[in-house]
Amino acid sequence: MSDGTSQPWVLLVPEESTRIRRQLSELTAKGARVHHFDAGELMTEQGVFRTFADTLRFPGYFGRNWDALVDCLDDLCGEVTGGGAGIVGVVHDADLLLRTGHFPLLVSVLCQGADRANSAVDLDGDPLDRPPVAEHFVLAFRDFDGAKIAARVEQPGLTVTTGDGFVGAALDPEEWH
Repeated sequence: MSDGTSQPWVLLVPEESTRIRRQLSELTAKGARVHHFDAGELMTEQGVFRTFADTLRFPGYFGRNWDALVDCLDDLCGEVTGGGAGIVGVVHDADLLLRTGHFPLLVSVLCQGADRANSAVDLDGDPLDRPPVAEHFVLAFRDFDGAKIAARVEQPGLTVTTGDGFVGAALDPEEWH
């Protein structure tokens, strides 16, 4: 994770990662907002939509589907993002999500929403009327097995990287840009 708009958009890490805790503290000190999610509330697709809408204060017209989730992640209000300072969504107990059928799709959607929020141009390449918003998501696992997690996340359209104590996911620029 960085303090700016660089990839990866989604980090999958051990719950006790001191490096992530330090980075979250640094971002908070700069005015970014950290929003916490309980994976137990994300076990169904409707749970994902409800919890993200409530936590990130989506507008009432949020369509409660995956495409609408991407759109709303791209268009968060300043109050949620620290006035544009940035946002990190932290999902605790992410181990629970590995068992769900929608886990790979959730990671992809988080990457899509963050990619769009972190961009200064729209999907057609035209400049946006807002600056990029640093947006990242951290999925924290109690039982972190990087190889197992990476295998579950890998899918067409994503670039998945593994490192010492993390798995990163971002959109594959060859397919998305």
